[in-house]
Amino acid sequence: MREVERDAKGNVVFIERYGPGMRIAHWVLAVCFFLAGLSGLALFHPAMAWLVNLFGGGPWTRILHPFFGLAMVIAFVALAMHLVSENILRDHDYKWLKHGRDVFAGKHDGIPEQGKYNAGQKVLYWILVLLMLVLLLTGFVFWRPYFAHYFPIGVVRFGTLLHSAAAAVLIIIIIGHIYMAIWTVGSVRAMMQGYVTARWAKFHHALWYRQVTKEERS
Repeated sequence: MREVERDAKGNVVFIERYGPGMRIAHWVLAVCFFLAGLSGLALFHPAMAWLVNLFGGGPWTRILHPFFGLAMVIAFVALAMHLVSENILRDHDYKWLKHGRDVFAGKHDGIPEQGKYNAGQKVLYWILVLLMLVLLLTGFVFWRPYFAHYFPIGVVRFGTLLHSAAAAVLIIIIIGHIYMAIWTVGSVRAMMQGYVTARWAKFHHALWYRQVTKEERS
């Protein structure tokens, strides 16, 4: 499929939003997240200890979790590096944030046009960058038997606490991300099949739509 698919009359019908490489990277990251998340929850509280059965028991869960986490961070970095330029906050994004309550209420009058990603998605991107950095650094602090012995016990305990807090925030954000993707009809298809309709693009990301199609504002 071409980046912009037009009908016989030249009208835009579909627009490619995510290429094959981007979609594969996204789903690899998703798998790594769930593996790291489930194994982490299994170690977090006795009520969730039954999750260790998914990974071959407690010892194997303890061994595998740090590697799942490291794979998640690597997958995130690979994806995030391709998205950084599109997630820089600009003037129209700050205006969008001021109308954030209206957006969630379904009121779109007066909302500034957005590029490929709206201001909410851009803020989420930078929060995820911060969380991944915290998880990576704190994960090394108490990763036994490789690195934990290099740090004082107080640092290890604080690192464990901070790691758990960052993981909890990440899980909540990802749940919200999944909900918003389902709530915004057409978003899931974009990540599954790669394209969106012209109507979807005009409504949610009008600025990006015009940039891709070279159409003037109507």
